[in-house]
Amino acid sequence: MKINRDIVEEIMKHHFGEAPKEVREVPGGLVNFVFECAIDGGRYIVRISEDQSRLQYFMKEQWAVKKAAEKGIPVPEILEVGNEAAEFPYMIVERGAGQPALSFADRKRIVRQMGRLTAKINEIETSGYGHVFDWSSNQLSKNDTWKDYLEKELKLDERLAALERHKLLDEERMADLRRECRELSDWSYKPHLCHADMRFKNVLVDDSGKVCLVLDWESCMSNIAPQWDLCVALDDLSLDEKEIFLEGYGLSPQEYRRIAPGVKALNIINYAEFVENAAALKNDDKRKKAFDMMRSRLRGALDLYSL
Repeated sequence: MKINRDIVEEIMKHHFGEAPKEVREVPGGLVNFVFECAIDGGRYIVRISEDQSRLQYFMKEQWAVKKAAEKGIPVPEILEVGNEAAEFPYMIVERGAGQPALSFADRKRIVRQMGRLTAKINEIETSGYGHVFDWSSNQLSKNDTWKDYLEKELKLDERLAALERHKLLDEERMADLRRECRELSDWSYKPHLCHADMRFKNVLVDDSGKVCLVLDWESCMSNIAPQWDLCVALDDLSLDEKEIFLEGYGLSPQEYRRIAPGVKALNIINYAEFVENAAALKNDDKRKKAFDMMRSRLRGALDLYSL
């Protein structure tokens, strides 16, 4: 059975007692189907997945959003998470006010707020490392230590092997990465909540540029902060925006330089997922182009500030 408007109407009717007056599919969802509905004088977002395991991710989001709201972080109100009204897991969220941050002219104003909000998220203490943490009562799938997370969930050795197998880094950079990974494997930092996808696409702002909602907590996890959030958030930003984000976070240049090698190593390791996706491309030209682009980035060819 394919996810469509009829299923959304059934879900909304089940929970609201009446069918929605309007159902519109929102394009762009990478993992879930997303629909916007109008009902009972309000507007709502319904996210649905064909993957039954996504129910766990929706439950994780619900826990994280509640904790973030307690910290004063502007988050959407999640009204329902379940699968009783359909054969697919779903989440119903109030449609918040605001415009996408990507469409706002003054990016620097928003970046500073994103840094400050990330710091507040990272103040939330958690237990365990990875996607299974305080929100879940499961014990066997929880990583009690950072090393467990690197080995069992992140699969650090496999990712390093993929980078080496496809020769995306030269020998010197690969040796540097392996050395840094040995050091980060010995980290003993306590875990905290990480949004793990703090990007412009996940922020709504009002007409003045004030952040009014932080969206999409699907990737959130219990991890080492600020390193994990920074390795994702800084990746999309210009040099000036990176500096402003760090100022908003409250990190001085000296403090960031101290943790920068670990942040860079985590960012490179995260690219291993894209490496395997590129390797699976059947078109030889597209595969070659994807690898060439990644080699330029990972070998530092686009870095204009170091030789």
